[in-house]
Amino acid sequence: MDRIVRVNMNTKEIEVTSNEKYKLLGGRALTSRIVYEEVDPTCDPLGEYNKLVIAPGLLAGTAVSSASRLSVGCKSPLTNGIKEANCGGTIGAALAKNDVKAIVLEELAGDDNCYVLEIDGESTSLTVRNELRYLGCYDTVSRLKEIYGRDICILCIGPAGERLMRAASIAATDPTGELKFAARGGVGAVMGSKGIKAVVVRDNRSRQVEYHAKDEFMDVARKINKELISDPKTGDTYKKYGTAGIVNAVNAIGALPTKNFRYGSFEFAERLSGEVMYDTIIKRGGCGKTGIPCMNGCVIQCSNVYPDSHGKKMVSTLQYETIALMGSNCGFDNLDSVARLNWQCNDLGLDTIEMGAVLGVAIDAGLAKFGDEERCMRLMEEIRENTILGRVLANGVEVTGRVLGTNRIPAAKGQAFPGYDPRALKGNGVTYAMSPMGADHTAGNAFGSRKEVNPLGRENQGELSNTLQKRIATLDSLGFCIFARGPLFKEPSSMAALVNNFLGVNLSVDDIWEIGITTLKIEREFNVKAGISPAQDKLPEFCYREPLAPTNSVFDLGVEEMEKAIV
Repeated sequence: MDRIVRVNMNTKEIEVTSNEKYKLLGGRALTSRIVYEEVDPTCDPLGEYNKLVIAPGLLAGTAVSSASRLSVGCKSPLTNGIKEANCGGTIGAALAKNDVKAIVLEELAGDDNCYVLEIDGESTSLTVRNELRYLGCYDTVSRLKEIYGRDICILCIGPAGERLMRAASIAATDPTGELKFAARGGVGAVMGSKGIKAVVVRDNRSRQVEYHAKDEFMDVARKINKELISDPKTGDTYKKYGTAGIVNAVNAIGALPTKNFRYGSFEFAERLSGEVMYDTIIKRGGCGKTGIPCMNGCVIQCSNVYPDSHGKKMVSTLQYETIALMGSNCGFDNLDSVARLNWQCNDLGLDTIEMGAVLGVAIDAGLAKFGDEERCMRLMEEIRENTILGRVLANGVEVTGRVLGTNRIPAAKGQAFPGYDPRALKGNGVTYAMSPMGADHTAGNAFGSRKEVNPLGRENQGELSNTLQKRIATLDSLGFCIFARGPLFKEPSSMAALVNNFLGVNLSVDDIWEIGITTLKIEREFNVKAGISPAQDKLPEFCYREPLAPTNSVFDLGVEEMEKAIV
């Protein structure tokens, strides 16, 4: 896997090159490196000088479980700094099997056409598909499969991305045809700015990645896969409850976003839990299903299809972050309301975390009431109809809050808080404020470390965030899902063995961690050059002054502790 596909959207020229210096880079390490080297940090994120870089993880397409995630990187229109968002789906492995290390979308289209980038082995082309303009993600996928056949992998945007809305995400198809999202940071708007509606990759199953030492690689892969299957969490719990399995636990520590982040627990949290979701799926039957993989060969299988009372599919996948932001944060006490809002976001191509925070702020400003599904759905329709109010909302929580006249905006570095209130999970608060990614739980989530570091304490939070950021940046670069971290972190030599046997190199464990460390350093350097100074390494003021019930905690870490998170 060594081809770099560069697409100049102004001239419509496609150049395919290779670069030996990128051999040990994949996923986030590669997207951030190309953005760092080639994008002016002061550029307009939606202008001609930004680039969108799409790269499968270093181990994508291989036989180890959960390692074919796809990274998308650019200068973010939400944070105005560097951004990487990643997702599951089948396209990461398909790109690897087509020998594509990265796609780089450059310049702006000099016309108003809607383009599809097609990749099939050695063949790469741009095709005008104006019939796809402003179609939702679901119809876009259906139409593309009618045109190209079923054996394709798709990356696409919805109308929000085409209209350059800063909360826009990018959808990828999974093995069952459902959608997974590179959701955060407005990456969908950058793809829309390039005039690309979709990337279509032919999944020729006869193509396989090449291993330097396949037998040795397979020995390590089988060991990791076996450990994931035998672990009660990754082998059973995630299959049943998915990420929604942590709703009750987050609520119990007082960190569940509730009614625009005013409270840390929700009296009806149980109704939103993974256990209730599972029971509902089983009871309703029909299209409902749990234990679905988002990548071929993944043994964790944490995706689901959530059905309505007649067994008809409502949405896939109903996840914790969406439940927290569009559920308790908006005052909803039932999963059906969350699922309907989730579907709207998916179809429009919007980040459910950002939009859940947007709805919370809009409700606070009087545009709806907590738990008012009809009015919240009407606000989503404003986005679909491209009204002025709809454009305000789809530009994210910070724009929405400023326009509606509130300074109580749950965001850091321009990006909405995910589903953990930083006052009750302070390690996450450090990551939101100090990470190059802004408020992003996937940059280093401290929830899993709450038994080692007191979530409400003032000590060891900076070091915890630092460690988590380095580990996660490494996983993002190799292409691993965070849920595979158990055996990898327990025995990091396995990561080195996988890379060495795959590529024919001789990396040490320290070399593997250095991939993540170097990535974080260049990301922070890019942000400083973009004008994101240390003065912006903070949370909104309400986090410091408003005690969060039920713990009555505020975010009270000093500068010295915060700076320990800088890699």
